Amino acid sequence: MGATRVSALDLLRVIVELALLLWLAAFAARLLEARLQQAPNLTPSLRVLTAKLVRFSLIGLALLVAVTSTGIDLTGFALFTGALGVGIGFGLQKPISNLISGVILLLDRSIKPGDVIELTDPGDHQKLLFGWVTALNARYVSLTTRDGTEWLVPNEDLISRRVINWSYTHRRLRLLTPIAISFDSDVPLAMRLVQEAALETPRVLRQPEPVCRLMSFGDSTVNFETRFWIDDPANGVINVRSQFLVAVWSKFRSNGIRTPLAHRDLFIKPDSELKVRFEPGLFGSSAPMPGRDPTRQDSPVP
Repeated sequence: MGATRVSALDLLRVIVELALLLWLAAFAARLLEARLQQAPNLTPSLRVLTAKLVRFSLIGLALLVAVTSTGIDLTGFALFTGALGVGIGFGLQKPISNLISGVILLLDRSIKPGDVIELTDPGDHQKLLFGWVTALNARYVSLTTRDGTEWLVPNEDLISRRVINWSYTHRRLRLLTPIAISFDSDVPLAMRLVQEAALETPRVLRQPEPVCRLMSFGDSTVNFETRFWIDDPANGVINVRSQFLVAVWSKFRSNGIRTPLAHRDLFIKPDSELKVRFEPGLFGSSAPMPGRDPTRQDSPVP
């Protein structure tokens, strides 16, 4: 290390100075973060980004001051620190990737605290995670679901995977709900009742107005689709759809609108016959069925 000598006392002094400077840097960063959270002119993402930059800058400044105060010539550590940096880079590849991804999320403001987002579950790609962002941290995003579960999603996943942000530009969300009725029901009346049910649901917006559209004719049903808007998806989607469907069911029952069960009609031509085969014990007894000739295995039904 050249002509510089480091004694045990110098090393102890550096450790004490470093601990003191880091404590002062963390204390100053907390004070500035508290002031930033109260700034009304800053967006939530800008507050988080500024607070993180201030914290990292203060910690880096504290480290630099503590090392340079010893009088050590840092050029002697150039080769060692270069090799150490390469090793740390490989070992901390994922944390550094998450850190950079977090900075990108804060800069482009695609995801902010309070946003309602939806993404696929990493363990089960058929399952969707739905919740609101409660915190943006250096390595992960805290996502709280409707059942109170708090997911810590790595920042890199939010950059590399498809994410639905339901409140990116606004909080309004349109819900599509299919409804089917039988062919012998009054179709115009059913459509009017569906619209009334949507308007009577508390969280459904009056503007844009809910609409009901006839989409298709099925095998045994007339298929509608109801479209209405809400502006608070953070309060849940399934619950408001359930309230709407309960209101539809009540109005259909009061006005004689039927929702048929799935069924198939079998037509037998007049000049043909259907053979029915009864197996012994099929109905829990070996006794012959009423109207069946016990001497025959096959009984024609005209």
